[in-house]
Amino acid sequence: MNPQRDKRRIITYPPETLRTFRVSAYEWIDNLNFTIRPEECLDNASEYVNIAKELFLEAGWDGDGEVELMWVPPFMFDEQQEEVTTAGITFWHVKQLEDGTSWLLSPIKLPFERY
Repeated sequence: MNPQRDKRRIITYPPETLRTFRVSAYEWIDNLNFTIRPEECLDNASEYVNIAKELFLEAGWDGDGEVELMWVPPFMFDEQQEEVTTAGITFWHVKQLEDGTSWLLSPIKLPFERY
């Protein structure tokens, strides 16, 4: 298998690491064709998803929608962001059904303010 297509290499940290991530809300991410189900990447995806849901709920998420992963390539970030490697950044994402707000759980500070 080509290691660049191995989805098991996307998440390289334990579930509890999510608690160190930042939650942001963004209006609106409408193209979800490039999201990945966590179950495709992790044997214990439910442990991660449960923590992500908890953090999203604490931030104001309504609790609806599917938690997924979303990848952003490294060239989309400021060159000063040392946390961004050539692998880019994978966010945890859920799109709230009622109003379409996207909630993001990120290991780095995102380049926009919370609305």
